[in-house]
Amino acid sequence: MFRMFLRFLIILYFTFFSNLVFSKDIPIIVITASKKPQSLSTVGTSVTVLDEKFFSNTTEYFLGDALASTTTSANFFQSGGHGTASAIQLRGMPKRYSTVYIDGIKMSDPSSVSNDFDFNNILTSQVSRVEILKGNQSSLYGSGAVGGTIHITTKKGKPGLNKDINYLFGSHNTHNFSTSISGGDISRKYFLGLQRFHTDGISQMTHNDEKDRYRNNGLIASFSDKFSENLELKFNTRISETYLQYDAVCVSNLFGCSPSRDHSEETDALEASANVNLIYKPFKNFNNKFTIANTYFKRIYGQAPGSKNTQQDNYYGNRYAVLYQGEYNFNLDDSIIFGLEREDDQMGYNKDETGRIDSNAYVTSQYFDYQTRITKNLYGTFGARFDEHSLAGGGSNEDSHRATLAYVSDDKTTKFKSSYGTGYRFPSLYELLYVWNSRNNCNGGGSKCGDVGFKSAENSRSYDFGIEKSINPNLFFDLTYFNILYKDALEGWSGNNAAGSGSTTQNSPSTTKSQGLEFVSKFKLNDILNFDFNYTYTQTYDGAEQDNPSNTMINSQMVRIPRNMVNLITNLKVPGYKDLNVSLKTKWSDEARDYGNGNANRNGSQSFGDAELDSYLISDLSIKYNYLNQYNLYFDINNILDKRYETAQDYSQMDRSFNFGIKTIY
Repeated sequence: MFRMFLRFLIILYFTFFSNLVFSKDIPIIVITASKKPQSLSTVGTSVTVLDEKFFSNTTEYFLGDALASTTTSANFFQSGGHGTASAIQLRGMPKRYSTVYIDGIKMSDPSSVSNDFDFNNILTSQVSRVEILKGNQSSLYGSGAVGGTIHITTKKGKPGLNKDINYLFGSHNTHNFSTSISGGDISRKYFLGLQRFHTDGISQMTHNDEKDRYRNNGLIASFSDKFSENLELKFNTRISETYLQYDAVCVSNLFGCSPSRDHSEETDALEASANVNLIYKPFKNFNNKFTIANTYFKRIYGQAPGSKNTQQDNYYGNRYAVLYQGEYNFNLDDSIIFGLEREDDQMGYNKDETGRIDSNAYVTSQYFDYQTRITKNLYGTFGARFDEHSLAGGGSNEDSHRATLAYVSDDKTTKFKSSYGTGYRFPSLYELLYVWNSRNNCNGGGSKCGDVGFKSAENSRSYDFGIEKSINPNLFFDLTYFNILYKDALEGWSGNNAAGSGSTTQNSPSTTKSQGLEFVSKFKLNDILNFDFNYTYTQTYDGAEQDNPSNTMINSQMVRIPRNMVNLITNLKVPGYKDLNVSLKTKWSDEARDYGNGNANRNGSQSFGDAELDSYLISDLSIKYNYLNQYNLYFDINNILDKRYETAQDYSQMDRSFNFGIKTIY
């Protein structure tokens, strides 16, 4: 398969390279690659940009689904249908190594096991832009940014008075309604958006047929006021209140858990973030931004007779952040970004009403990133970050570094890019403090709750290099090789600890690796037909688990990471009907390793050994018609062939479904 694909690339390249002439590059401005606006053509990091036009045209309900078919090295998996736990894995790394930001604020959940973030509650109706940075970004973004970072910008106000109403509905009694009002003038802008998503859902598990319902009520709002040329205030907030029915994972027959039980688990959750930014520019070349931010997560797991959830579980995660960022521009080509940050994480839970547990920690940080034009055609960035964690390793200091280079040809049609970076991930509060079998001894956290002080950060290094090539407006490709490794992985261990016998977390003396190829291409055959094609080859080695593999081990790959992924998007403008557009998205994913699932009941018994996820091929058809330049009408058929497939072991994915909708701006 891989050799056939390489032959195809070579033929494609030389066929069109010999017949098409060069053209000027279309400038694209990115912000997050170095925390300041710069042309994409000068960035040495691999970046994927999805802009406002993309989100105005997409009919995907959820952001994770939209990202899954539009970028390389972004493996998306989900534990069931709409609203269930989902995540993006960048460059073969588990989700905890990809940090997520919304409007510049880190969105990881301090109450989660690995301080990571689920994509299950982000609807595309909230989003105006996404930038995905691949590779090690810890020098700018700190702990966890080993595989990359995903930056989400919510919708903002524009001058004038703007209103929109969007309504999409489809199979499984699915309804998605959103509306917004925005406006302002050159100095003052505002935006207020509301949405409600509801579905009867599908069964989360493959071995039962009860439906798992999901509801999402959300609000986004922003306000900005430019008092003068030197002073500006910005405010953003996002709130998502959700309800989900799900199937809890069995762990043997503990807590009365049985694969044949009645699956009636449910959870209520709240996800909220807010930030206030004061931007002060004392003189032309010097910008200062002061930010106060808060993110809050709350999950309440309801009672479920016959499962382990016999009483309510109540979890919360809270983060307060105070940030300063300075930007000094020496000239048009040379600048430095620098900053100071403090993040305070809190988590707490009332587990089965056996006692309240609360804990907290903080991280202080300093960083800088110097950007320069080395020669006429060569651009570089050099940066470092220095973090101190209040608990990890008894008060751990970590530093990370990054260098990038981008060489742009005189005719602006070719770019060679490369980057090298080191990174780290601090242990989460859960990994630092929580002991599974000894929670009664952990009230108040502290030294009674696990072996605090010996767990240090995981450390990584990564590099990549690639080429981007534009050949006329008709053909573009991007080919990149990447290589990542990290060591001292934080893994669960059984044995005695400070709180007594049970499980705790320790650094594993192991090395985990990921390397691969990313290929992106865009080809415009004519004004009627164009194609977006991307391919990812990922080879990983899970050193934290392969030192003593079980007899059922499929291979040494990281879980849920297919070795090969292919996405093809075919866009057609119907001749004679300029307002009618047809899009066919096709995705092929190779087989992958996964953990066994205790819910499985295929042979009348539970399965805990390693399992294999089968390869799959799915296609989605979308038809859009623009009426009177004001109304966009949509009709979608997802999973046309009604393929049964899994992206997580024994968790159902959506069957063939139909969606209809209308989007209007007035």
